[in-house]
Amino acid sequence: MTQMPRDTRRSGLRRTLAALAAGGLLLSGAALTAACDSSSKAADPAPADRGRVVRADHLLTLTPDQVKARMTDAGFDTSAVRFAVDTYRLVYATVDPAGKATTATGLLAVPAGNEHVLTAVMYEHGTMATKSDAPSVADQGGDLAATLTFAGAGFAGVAPDYLGLGLGPGTHPYMDVPSETTASVDMLRAARSFVSGTGRQLRDGVDVMGFSEGGPASLGVARAMQDGAADAFRARAVAGVSGPFDVQNAEFPAMSGQLNPGSSVFYSAYFLVAWNRLHQLYSAPSEVFRAPYDRTVEQLFDGTHSEQDIVAGLPPSLDLLLTPHAMDMVNHPSGRLADALRIADGTCSDWTPQAAIRLYTGNQDGDVATANSDHCQADFKAHGVDAQRIDLGALNHDRSGIAGTAAAVRWFLELPVPQ
Repeated sequence: MTQMPRDTRRSGLRRTLAALAAGGLLLSGAALTAACDSSSKAADPAPADRGRVVRADHLLTLTPDQVKARMTDAGFDTSAVRFAVDTYRLVYATVDPAGKATTATGLLAVPAGNEHVLTAVMYEHGTMATKSDAPSVADQGGDLAATLTFAGAGFAGVAPDYLGLGLGPGTHPYMDVPSETTASVDMLRAARSFVSGTGRQLRDGVDVMGFSEGGPASLGVARAMQDGAADAFRARAVAGVSGPFDVQNAEFPAMSGQLNPGSSVFYSAYFLVAWNRLHQLYSAPSEVFRAPYDRTVEQLFDGTHSEQDIVAGLPPSLDLLLTPHAMDMVNHPSGRLADALRIADGTCSDWTPQAAIRLYTGNQDGDVATANSDHCQADFKAHGVDAQRIDLGALNHDRSGIAGTAAAVRWFLELPVPQ
C-alpha cells in the first residue's frame, strides 16, 4: 500500500525499514503545509463547480529523452515513450468526505504533438502520508514516472493527489474510496477543462490504473463513471496493481505473520488514525495504541512528517503497537468499522463493471497480500465478469507497481481508440 519509489535513493517504505533496522541515518524531509484559497471552501459548491480549475501551474517541459531519463531514474520501462511532455499542477474545486466544498490538487501530463483529441489515463497512486510526496508536488520519483509513462506514450496522464495531499488542505482520509472517487472524478473534470483551454480535447473513454491504495480507488472511479457520476466520461479499461481490495478478509489476516511486520505496523497505524477521523472508532488513542505510542501516533500522520520520521516513531511489530482491544477490533470488525469496511471492500463485490479489468500482482509482495486480488477476481467472476489475474513474477510491492505500469500502458495502447 505504499507509493512507488520516489527515486533511486529513496525507494519506499521497505528500504526505509531496512535502513532503520541496520541503524542507518535517516534524514527528515521538508514538510509542505500549504493550503489553498479559503474562499473556495466558503460554501458547498454547486454541481457545476466541482472540477473548476482554481489555478494551473506549469511545472515541466520535457523532451522525449528527458522523459526517458526521469523514468529511468525511477526504474521504469521507457519503451513506450514517443512524445515530449508538459506537466501541470491543477488546483481544483471538489468536496470533502462530508460533502463540503474544499480544494485538491493533481498532476496533469500532456503529450506534445499534433493529436487534437487525447485519451486520458487516470493514475491512482499508492499510500503516502506526507503532503510533499504527492504526484503534483514531488519533482521526481515513481508517481511522476508513472504519469510520464502514459503521457510519453501519447495519453493525457491524470494523477489526482487525493484529499489532504499535495497542496490540499487538511489531512488525507486514507483508504476512503468514496472521497478518493470524488477527488479523482473532479480532477478529471479539471483536466478536461484545462485541456480544452489549450485547444485540445479529452475523449469520453478513459483508461484507469491504480497501484496499491489506488487499486480500490481505480475501481471506485470506474464505477462512478459507469453510474453516470462523471459526466460523459466512461471507463474503457482498468488495471488494478497490487491493491488491498479485501482489507477485512485478505489484508488484515495476512498481517499476523505473512506480511512484512514493519509495513503492517505503518499501515495499521495510518489506517486507524485516518478512519478514526472519519468514523470515530475510538474515544482516546490509548484505547487502540499502547504506551508510549498512544501519545504520538496521531501527530505522526498529520501530513507534515516524512515517511522516515513516521517509521522511526513506530515500533517494529503490531503486538507492540496495538492494544488487545485494537487487535480484537481489527480481527472481528463490528459497528462503524464493519460498516465502513463493507464500503471499502465492495469495489469488486457489489457491481458488474462494463470496462475490461486486469489485476496485476508480484508474488513476493510483503506489503499487500496477493489474496486481495484473488478475492477480487473471484468476486467479479460471481458477477459474470472475467477479470484477468496476471502474475508479474518474483517482485516485491514497489517493483510490482513499476512492472504493472509498463504492463498497463502496453495494454492500453493495444486497445482500439475509444469514443
